[in-house]
Amino acid sequence: MAPLITLLTDFGTADGYVAEIKGVLYSLAPGATIVDLSHEIPAHDTELARLTVARYWRRFPARTVHLIIVDPGVGTSRAALAVQSDGRFLVGPDNGVLSPALLLGDASVVTLPISPSASRTFQGRDVFAPAAAALANGATLASLGEPHDAPVVRRTREAIKRDDGAILGEVIAIDRFGNAITNLIGVRSGVVAAAGRPVPVRATYADVASGSPVALVGSSGLLEVAVRDGSAAGALGLQRGAVVVWYRG
Repeated sequence: MAPLITLLTDFGTADGYVAEIKGVLYSLAPGATIVDLSHEIPAHDTELARLTVARYWRRFPARTVHLIIVDPGVGTSRAALAVQSDGRFLVGPDNGVLSPALLLGDASVVTLPISPSASRTFQGRDVFAPAAAALANGATLASLGEPHDAPVVRRTREAIKRDDGAILGEVIAIDRFGNAITNLIGVRSGVVAAAGRPVPVRATYADVASGSPVALVGSSGLLEVAVRDGSAAGALGLQRGAVVVWYRG
């Protein structure tokens, strides 16, 4: 099987940045298959990039190389990293986007050298893409750089159980459907208070009338607040950081 390189960025597709990255990858690893995961991460949104990586990185086969370029600190003293974890590789900036792989006990991390000739504004092309290509070609992690002992690791804040049995959580992401994904886990009944109104927890969107709010467990195992055939973000005014409270109802 041809080596796989996945690509997640905040570049969009209107400019030539993605094309430059792919040009480097195909030039240095001509046998690789490049999988565009998304280039629509909002600009500089490292938190959404982290949550997106958490969804997919272990869904791909062993030895897949995941290239993540959401890098508002490009050109600063932040490190450039390559990670090996659970049989896969990840390459990207040391700003938390690689956290899902770093949280595993078997993770190994190296700092990639940054050449003086590398662009201070486009290290995705000049540093990260060559490293990803090298890994796809069979290079070892250790051959790419020196061990890095203190990478930036971010975790989703845990929901808090109150004395009255309710659970206090928050919205951690809004998806393209306007669903508000929360940090509530293992909730399959009861009611969620969101934006000042009670929202019933149900199994599917179809369990409520069109246009009605509903909370349900999404494919990631996290509780989501949605509006059937609509947008919870738009209808309820929900955004990242909004407080939600689960109670038995």
